[in-house]
Amino acid sequence: MSPKATPTAAADPVLEAWEVFRQEKDGDPMRHGGSVMAPDAELATHYAREMYGRRQESVRLWVVRRSDVHDLDDADLLQPPLDRSFKKPGGYVMRDKLAAARAQSGQAKPKARSK
Repeated sequence: MSPKATPTAAADPVLEAWEVFRQEKDGDPMRHGGSVMAPDAELATHYAREMYGRRQESVRLWVVRRSDVHDLDDADLLQPPLDRSFKKPGGYVMRDKLAAARAQSGQAKPKARSK
């Protein structure tokens, strides 16, 4: 062993987990493809390109350090503070509101028109 090559100088770099998201074709959503282990972003990008792009199976890749992905599992953060069901397509049903108004006023439902 030469004096310059010491065991501590030749230590293996620390590998980190990197998550890979891929898009199969333009307009498709990004989907989780898998993960790669690499010491830095440049090598993680090369690994991701090799694993998920060499057969032209992806048009776009995102490579993200796993420690940079934040998990939101707090129910208070995920639930809206106000009822906004009126913004959903089925949240505002006019038929039910009309039936309740007719019942309150005592009117019967009008008959369908005949042609």
